[in-house]
Amino acid sequence: QVQLVESGGGLVQAGGSLRLSCAASGRTLSFSSYAMGWFRQAPGKEREFVAAISWSGGSTYYADYVKGRFTISRDNAKNTVYLQMNSLKPDDTAVYYCGRLYSGSYNTYGSYDYWGQGTQVTVSS
Repeated sequence: QVQLVESGGGLVQAGGSLRLSCAASGRTLSFSSYAMGWFRQAPGKEREFVAAISWSGGSTYYADYVKGRFTISRDNAKNTVYLQMNSLKPDDTAVYYCGRLYSGSYNTYGSYDYWGQGTQVTVSS
């Protein structure tokens, strides 16, 4: 069993920055073997892809609406993946979730087998 715990969310003004963290625990010996991703879900909307990173960190993928503003990274020694969010907009307001990519496309919700409980990000205008 793998547990994922997100942190770092909060309230920020438009144009501000936040750094989210996702720490893995439990059966983490294989953490570095899996790609990881961030999704978000706003009220009344479906969960949508934000960013993903390969097991080594050598490849990253972003949704068009965050490209150039968000940066995903990972520290396999700490079993942690990060999401640096800059130039935040009110439309970025959502609960942000990290997940472990098990099989399939990195931008598809069903490709992930473990999820954290989420962290709330609220961007005020």
